[in-house]
Amino acid sequence: MAEEQNGPQDRAVGEGLWEREQELRSAHQAVDKLCRDYAAGGLRIGELLVFHGAPGIGKTSVLEQVRRIAGARQGSTVLFARGSERQRKEPFRVLRQLLLPVLGGLEEAEREAVFGSWQSIVAPAVGLAPPSDEVERPDPQSVRDGLDFVITQLAPRRAPLVVIVDDLHAVDQESLTWLASFALRARELPVLLVFAYRDEFEDEGRPLAAQIQERAARTHELMPLNPVSVAAIVQGEFAEADDGFCRQVWAVTAGRPYDTVALLREVRDQNLEPVEENSPRLRDLAAAARGEGRDYWLDKLGTNVLRFAWAAALLGTEIKEDVAAAISGQGPVQAAESVQVLRRKRVLTSQPDGRLEFVHPLIATSIYQSIPPAARTGMHGQAATVIENSGGSLIEAARHLLETHPGEGDDVMVRKLRRAAAENHAIGAPDAARRCLERALNEPPDEDDYAEVLYELACASLLTDPEATANQLRRAIDMEDGLSPDLRVEAVFRLSEVIAHGGDLDGAAALCLDESERAPEGPGRLRLLVAHLLYTALQRDEEDGPGRAARVRRLVAEVDPESEVARPVRALYAWDLTLQGGSTAEALRAAEDALVDGKLPGSLGWTNTTWNFELPALLGLCFAYNDELARAEKLFSSAILEFEIAGWSGAHRGFAYFLMGYARLRRGFLPEAEDFLRRGLRIADRMGADLPLTWNLVGALIDTLLARGRDHEAWETAVKYRFLPPYHQTALLLPDVATIYGKLLISRGEHAMAVEVLVETGHRLDRRGWRSTVHAPWAGHLAVAMARQDLTAARKIGEDAVARAQESGSPSAIGTALRLAAEVWEGAHAVELLQEAVGLLGRSPASYEHAHALVDLGAALVGVGRSLDAAEHLYQGMDLAKHCGADGLEARAREVLTSAGLQPNRPAAPAKDSLNPNELAVARLAARALPPQRIAEELRLPLGLVKQRLAAVHRKLGAGPEGLADALGLPLDGPGQAD
Repeated sequence: MAEEQNGPQDRAVGEGLWEREQELRSAHQAVDKLCRDYAAGGLRIGELLVFHGAPGIGKTSVLEQVRRIAGARQGSTVLFARGSERQRKEPFRVLRQLLLPVLGGLEEAEREAVFGSWQSIVAPAVGLAPPSDEVERPDPQSVRDGLDFVITQLAPRRAPLVVIVDDLHAVDQESLTWLASFALRARELPVLLVFAYRDEFEDEGRPLAAQIQERAARTHELMPLNPVSVAAIVQGEFAEADDGFCRQVWAVTAGRPYDTVALLREVRDQNLEPVEENSPRLRDLAAAARGEGRDYWLDKLGTNVLRFAWAAALLGTEIKEDVAAAISGQGPVQAAESVQVLRRKRVLTSQPDGRLEFVHPLIATSIYQSIPPAARTGMHGQAATVIENSGGSLIEAARHLLETHPGEGDDVMVRKLRRAAAENHAIGAPDAARRCLERALNEPPDEDDYAEVLYELACASLLTDPEATANQLRRAIDMEDGLSPDLRVEAVFRLSEVIAHGGDLDGAAALCLDESERAPEGPGRLRLLVAHLLYTALQRDEEDGPGRAARVRRLVAEVDPESEVARPVRALYAWDLTLQGGSTAEALRAAEDALVDGKLPGSLGWTNTTWNFELPALLGLCFAYNDELARAEKLFSSAILEFEIAGWSGAHRGFAYFLMGYARLRRGFLPEAEDFLRRGLRIADRMGADLPLTWNLVGALIDTLLARGRDHEAWETAVKYRFLPPYHQTALLLPDVATIYGKLLISRGEHAMAVEVLVETGHRLDRRGWRSTVHAPWAGHLAVAMARQDLTAARKIGEDAVARAQESGSPSAIGTALRLAAEVWEGAHAVELLQEAVGLLGRSPASYEHAHALVDLGAALVGVGRSLDAAEHLYQGMDLAKHCGADGLEARAREVLTSAGLQPNRPAAPAKDSLNPNELAVARLAARALPPQRIAEELRLPLGLVKQRLAAVHRKLGAGPEGLADALGLPLDGPGQAD
């Protein structure tokens, strides 16, 4: 219909693109390459093509041609979206425009494969499903991670895939952030990205724009047309135009294609003869053609049509005729007439799905700016109401509410904005939620609600702006009678969390203590008191460690065992017992008391905001420190899964990777430990420097690299992250990083400095009453470092380290202490110590330490002339070191074997042959999924002995509970599996 209404001159003006041969050739080449490489079996063939330039320079026209080029290729999939200045505050709008058409068309089975476990996080963000009840508030990084996964799965299924985004500078921040990160990953997929933008990004978007431009394989800056091309356009429109007129058109429009075409339409509408004598009028016509003012559009369109155009401009892209009609107050017939005029005047055009769109973004901007300010505000309010009434989302309506004037104290407005904030939170857009709540505060809300809205605003900033969160929470807390008692406790707890995660554990502990003394008797008061004790326990130093531990012990006795706070108190008690280095059995009993049927209670769940993740983490570490590594790994594995489901991809998941990495290090699965720790470190690097999380990860990674024999790389890691005292000034780091730094110095031969570091570490920990040699085996390493200075003193320190470890009764702790003590002895006494160490470590899950002790024992036996006795120990140690990924230890075993005149290799035996008969009996029952208690009953053995044999089985076979049957060559569906 539009072609019938437009004359032949209209078609001539827009028919071809002038001086864009290079850009279109580049587009042809990029599309050709994508399709050709994909047909040849390529998948990692992605590319980024960028067009940029001034407004009206022709970017939109070029992208239209690119869409045609890509769409003409058989089997290709083309996704298109356009940024909109009016919709920049609507989160994920451009990603919805891009992805919803293709994702919404997936069959159920394919959708499950494409989304995987990210369904509940990504589907709400792209508008495919409402937010899931399983995910309270996904963080933005998790949504981006989920989008990466979805597109990674989708791209090969719809390849070759061409993704085109126009007006990237006007894209909402949530979409832009993901597009910028995906621009790098797209190289690994059969995807061509094509972006076009003006150099007009907002401040927060400029770094992302630079990132995109750096990653572009092909970048084109569109330049103005030269006078010859402008003359050809003019004469294509007006064959009779003379050269002087053509030169003036070029001069007035500066060679911009959009302005040139718009000016020629004005010339035609004014019936101006295209001759040089009329050139002076061109500047006024050019200003009018750019739509600089309401009068221009009023004269061009008339009152009724202009009001419909205003409504369309408010809506942005993908305009629904009935919605625009309702906003402008027009009935169906009048709206249809308005659309007809706007199409004829080349203001609007229709899309295949029936929606309307502006012919050019500059026209939309011009019409929007022509709306009188007072009318614009009112129309935005009307737009919000119409969108809601027509079934649109509150998120879509909220951007219009943000444009209305505050100050009326409208309770309905406040409620809508709070609900919109909650919806934005639910899709992982906290910045959008923050904007809604800030606007709600400016309304303002009723006095009874003001503090609650402040609290909600603080929660919106929790993941992105901790400083703002703290300020808002303090304001809410300081308001007299502003928060209900329960919400006040919640606000104080959230504030303490922000303070603690910022590194000020002392401030967090003091806040909780002060508030607990003000709070009335009840669960809230107890919760704040336990939080105070927790934050104090997590401090690097505390004034009265034994006194705090005594308060925890009294609470265990005083608190009602069935109360909500009982299990958190028991978890703290278990942690204290573990760090004090006392009986492992007692510490494990306390840890068990904090669980319900061996599982975390609901209040201590990893994603439960009642206590956050610190307490379940300490419980898991209790198991890890006390040789129950299978229990610890199960807990840490559930943490990773729960954080992923909840959409928490930041510090929470980074900490979960640290915990699992540390457990793998303790078990001796060093490559897996390194992988988890590096994954966590990548997350920590994104979050900033010198965070407690970073120190934890770097310390454990250095310890892992030292165990693998990569001392130089461990030192490089320490240098990169400035891993040296005083570390973090306030936060407790796990395991003790000062001890790890001492080990690092010993590996470099800097024994004197290591002595200083380890002595200070011992004094600090002894003041707290912390004698655990698993958390901080400083005494054993101090003995090694001291041997160069004072051998007698070193041997005494080594004996003290063994005595400390024996207090716990933990086989791994005692065995490691004996191994380190043996390093400062030689001859028969060293052999005696190492034989005891090997026996103990063989009953523990610490396979690397067992391997180390075996190799040390073999070397000691060679040293006393017992090479034949040494061989089996060296072979076992070498095999186990290889299984652990301890390359340096494996190489050392080979060297000792060679130096003793023994063969450095021996025929490999099946792993199950390494089990003795007692261990094999336990393994066969465990492979049937029988729990340790049932195994103990079947074999009539003590439970502790069964657990020791199970640890040895898992270590020797290199398999967890799920892999036992396979490692033993047993059927996977045997009796007992149902148990």
